[in-house]
Amino acid sequence: MATPIRPQLALPPLSQHLREFVVRRDAWLSLARNLIPVVGIYAFGWSAALAVFNYWFDGLAALAAITAAMVPRAMRETRPPAITVIDRIEGALLGVSVWAFLVGIIGLPYWIVLIPLHGILLSDELRQELLATPALWVTFGVLAVGHFWKAFHVGYDAMPENDLKQRARWDLYLLVLRAMAMFIMAAHGLAFILVPLMALLLTYFEVWPERVLGAVFGDPGKLWEYDPETGRRSAPPPTPADDATKEKARARRARRRR
Repeated sequence: MATPIRPQLALPPLSQHLREFVVRRDAWLSLARNLIPVVGIYAFGWSAALAVFNYWFDGLAALAAITAAMVPRAMRETRPPAITVIDRIEGALLGVSVWAFLVGIIGLPYWIVLIPLHGILLSDELRQELLATPALWVTFGVLAVGHFWKAFHVGYDAMPENDLKQRARWDLYLLVLRAMAMFIMAAHGLAFILVPLMALLLTYFEVWPERVLGAVFGDPGKLWEYDPETGRRSAPPPTPADDATKEKARARRARRRR
């Protein structure tokens, strides 16, 4: 049985955001870190295309890492234990295939954002810069490895079912919303200021992730209840009746028969 999804939560007024922001040290640190590409572009002539690619690659790599961390558990719960070496090889190949398929599906917003941003992310300027600078390959490789290391150490493989749903959806929904925001900004002709807008957006996502999720999905503490296939929340399992309750129910039925 399913119950209707809870309504989205309204965001607090701007004045409340500002009051909270000025007293939070972590908020200032997050803003300063996210403004580094902005300062680099406008003050030191850094490549805007490279900064946009970094935002895109960072989000997609994080999504791919989280998906990869959950595939082993899904394979273990849906397949019989591997006995022979051939079984292990087949299982590994199937796991990689499932992972690639899920990244293609869950990461669809990141592929779609290439449409309005193709002039930046698929430009000859960016391609030449990446090919001519081996240090960039190392930088993005370290970034990807960091995401995979973090994802495999979060503990998705050992979490109880509801905790897994809550944590995975919390992390993945934020990444998907990040890509959707990039698409909306680019589709509305804001690509020329995409980097400063992304700096502010990522700061908001880091400081108030629960508000971002609440504005879209309702209660952020109940993401594990949400059923993506129906757009509704599953009803909690019924609480077993105690002996006294059962006895009262039997007495009521006996009175009705009389």
